Amino acid sequence: MSKQSIVIVYFSGFGHTQRIAETVATASGAQLLRVDEAGNLPAGGWEQLAAADAIVFGTPTYIGSVSWQFKKFIDESSKVWGAMGWKDKLAAAFTNSAGMNGDKASTLYALFTMAQQHGMVWVGMGMLPSTTKAAKRDDINYVASFMGLATTTPSDASVGEMAPGDLETARRFGQRVAATLARLRPAANVD
Repeated sequence: MSKQSIVIVYFSGFGHTQRIAETVATASGAQLLRVDEAGNLPAGGWEQLAAADAIVFGTPTYIGSVSWQFKKFIDESSKVWGAMGWKDKLAAAFTNSAGMNGDKASTLYALFTMAQQHGMVWVGMGMLPSTTKAAKRDDINYVASFMGLATTTPSDASVGEMAPGDLETARRFGQRVAATLARLRPAANVD
């Protein structure tokens, strides 16, 4: 058997979502697969997803939902859905937006719904939020998301100015996805 395979398929409009994707990938050992500006995967992208044991979906939240580029990818996945090609693969998701809330839950719910229609097994955050009076913006899961990873970057902030707590939350989320895959599919870890 080959080692577990995690693929992060994502779109990033301004680089913030890409940095989250890279952070999750580093922590999980995932391969990155970027949806381009026209909403397309690169050559071999569908085959890469077919071979994956787990797929992590990532998109910015624009106007309360996934970016149109990522929506195009979701719609094109209906060909995979018709054959139940992703059935029983692990799934997880993340999103970034400028507002602290920004209706990110709507985006995560759309990704969760898509994964459930594909018959995938969902991995949520599995970490408590920072909700005390002493909580600071750089704390873990400060955005208090449970369904998936949610991060917040002000619209005028550069990629280098992203909140360290969000990046650490992304790192831990990546570790959780990898650990869940290893626990549920131990044979996938044998070379």
